[in-house]
Amino acid sequence: MHKHRIVVGLSGGVDSAVTAHLLQAQGHEVVGIFMKNWEDDDDDEYCSSRQDFLDAASVADVLGIEIEHVNFAAEYKDRVFAEFLREYQAGRTPNPDVLCNAEIKFKAFLDHAMRLGAEKIATGHYARVRFNETTGLHELLKGLDATKDQSYFLHRLTQAQLAKSLFPVGELKKTEVRRIAEALKLPNAKKKDSTGICFIGERPFREFLNRYIAREPGPIIDDRGRTLGRHMGLSFYTLGQRQGLGIGGVKDKGAGIKAPPGQSARDAGDHAPWFVAKKDLARHALIVVQGHDHPWLLSHQLAAQDASWVAGHAPASGNYSAKTRYRQQDARCALSNTEQNGFVLAFPEAQWAVTPGQSAVLYDGEVCLGGGVIEASDGG
Repeated sequence: MHKHRIVVGLSGGVDSAVTAHLLQAQGHEVVGIFMKNWEDDDDDEYCSSRQDFLDAASVADVLGIEIEHVNFAAEYKDRVFAEFLREYQAGRTPNPDVLCNAEIKFKAFLDHAMRLGAEKIATGHYARVRFNETTGLHELLKGLDATKDQSYFLHRLTQAQLAKSLFPVGELKKTEVRRIAEALKLPNAKKKDSTGICFIGERPFREFLNRYIAREPGPIIDDRGRTLGRHMGLSFYTLGQRQGLGIGGVKDKGAGIKAPPGQSARDAGDHAPWFVAKKDLARHALIVVQGHDHPWLLSHQLAAQDASWVAGHAPASGNYSAKTRYRQQDARCALSNTEQNGFVLAFPEAQWAVTPGQSAVLYDGEVCLGGGVIEASDGG
């Protein structure tokens, strides 16, 4: 096996730590890089980059590898966060992790690693790369741990990026990764997984967004046109949202709710929760409906734009599976209309709360083919 100089993105988490160890055990020359990509309010309780760097440095010390601290905050703000805010201001719900991977981790970081003389980069993502000798293409595969698979977030990676990328923990279950870390006595072996916005962390989201986007209140309207309350700004809500609507006391008295056995429709309507179903930009209104399976929350078809295909071109029209949000099972679908940088997906089974701005990601079995940004759906 050819030995490489590999630069590993050490985040301070256990996955990237074990990634570095696995590559080192294979005999590669491993160098660690810690990426700092957010500087606003870096001293508060929600942004843990200082502690993350200390954890990454401790891991590097245990493994006996070099670590470099690199600041990509300017690139992150220009390429990722500015687009993130534009999407929210347009009433959509973007997925910053997808853009962050494409623009920072596998562009700015990859470029920096190549300048350091690296032949490859590696991260702690739960995904796999396979070279298909028949097609001559690199394929992006799901991670073997189905509960941790992150191929959804990596679907915009190109052939050039995949050719330089390694995902060692994609071959393992998370439990095995933890076991390896504990056996090595890594200081972050039991550190909890990071959540929240890519590089910004987990924080009260409305409070955070309110620093950058002005509140523009408007009416909350139900599917019968009744005004139920006021919202603080369309940017602060997402389709399918149930919590934080401030209308929990409003009762709908049945309104088409199908009652469970032994319960009247009136009683069912009284207690069925409200969900965000639409954003009416023309009226600056937030449209809500009662009941998880209201027809306005269900879609059989979506249109996506800004398509990015792993192979460099769109797959043939036909039957595949797809995810319209990260935490969902693959859903059977038919792909069509792949011209002009967009596509259409049709689902035999209705999909819940298909959300403009999120990514629709296409799969052929375990192979991630790519995807695009959801533009619209037939829900409602």
